[in-house]
Amino acid sequence: MTTVTIPAPVGEILKTLEAAGYGAWCVGGCVRDALLDRMPGDWDVTTSARPEETMALFAGRAVPTGLRHGTVTVKTEQGGVEITTLRRDGAYRDHRRPETVTFTDSLEEDLRRRDFTINAMAADLQGTLYDPLGGRADLTAKVLRCVGEPDRRFGEDALRILRGLRFAAELGVTVHPDTAVAIHRNRELLRAIAPERIWAELKKLVSGKWAAEVLRAYPDVAGVFWPEILPMVGFDQRNGHHCYDVWEHTLHAMEKVKPEPELRLTMLLHDIGKPNCFTVDGLGCGHFYGHPAESARMAEAMLGRLRAETVLRETVVQLVAWHDRNIPRTRPGVARALGALGERDLRRLLDVKRADNLAQAPAYRFLQGEIDRAECILDQLLVEGACVSLRQLAVNGRDLLAMGLSGPAVGQTLRELLNAVLDDSLPNERHALLAAVRDRAHRS
Repeated sequence: MTTVTIPAPVGEILKTLEAAGYGAWCVGGCVRDALLDRMPGDWDVTTSARPEETMALFAGRAVPTGLRHGTVTVKTEQGGVEITTLRRDGAYRDHRRPETVTFTDSLEEDLRRRDFTINAMAADLQGTLYDPLGGRADLTAKVLRCVGEPDRRFGEDALRILRGLRFAAELGVTVHPDTAVAIHRNRELLRAIAPERIWAELKKLVSGKWAAEVLRAYPDVAGVFWPEILPMVGFDQRNGHHCYDVWEHTLHAMEKVKPEPELRLTMLLHDIGKPNCFTVDGLGCGHFYGHPAESARMAEAMLGRLRAETVLRETVVQLVAWHDRNIPRTRPGVARALGALGERDLRRLLDVKRADNLAQAPAYRFLQGEIDRAECILDQLLVEGACVSLRQLAVNGRDLLAMGLSGPAVGQTLRELLNAVLDDSLPNERHALLAAVRDRAHRS
């Protein structure tokens, strides 16, 4: 018999509900993740207790987070646990949420309203699994299947379309053919979903191990909220550096970076502007002059539409803008890049350069050694604590003001001193830098 290990704080909640005469079970994604030996992000509980009964039972630590839909959050030492009354959903009129809910005492009835069979399992206090819809078998077979009729499930809540693809990207499950057909058929329903909800799922999707495989199979779904993706699909680059079309190159590059949203999104969007920049020379060779800037412009607009976090958006846009620059081969070159980007984003840029190169034609994958050398120089600069920015310079604006400089000359002189330090023509030492300023003033 399959059992689920319930953590103590959640077990205490189940025990309290059962002792009061109510049915209570862990339900949904936490059960799925526990069966996969993954640490659940949250534990959700369903119960026959009505919301007001749950509030009374856990008085002092219960928060009414969604009473209309039967949800109460109970505080524990390990965080909040959502407790939702068993229910049937009424009609969905906006492809987002039910207009009404009806409470029930039937666990199976509650499970049948859920999205996918792998999320429609429950476990009681003893860890006994309740699985009337075959979720455990689908989980073992790595199949993602809608509960009941797929068109109905996606019509109820269109975000389930993207959630399903996110599960495929995270868990490596294969979407059941009937569910896959319904995803394609109902994709336009995503237009009813708020950008913030789309973004929350997309960020998880692109960070999944199998993200590229999912996007390869469902570009039309991504194209609903990011239509800029669609021109990349099948776009022949007509260039010997590339053995893939723009979309396939993009997906192969995505597979070569770590599963971090900043890196995955950078690779997804790094060539988004190529179709807009395509030209063919007299020999029939394709070129994409200016595509990094165009891709950065488009990436900023696309991420902005989905309300992506400002820091993440700025990071991705900068990496996209820099992705086609030459790899710095010298100590001054790496130092300048370090000063401009900082350590974290310079390392990300080198990861981006590595992935971009590995997704090109085999004969042109010769930049890996240059990237390795740049990383070695970067490591050396960091160990030495080398000066790479104005903030690290041994003199500052106040020093130059004291020497009689004023206005724009202060900033210009500081930048010139930094360039001299970066070029190793001046040491980053206070007396040497001030002497250089005095010498410059004397010559002028």
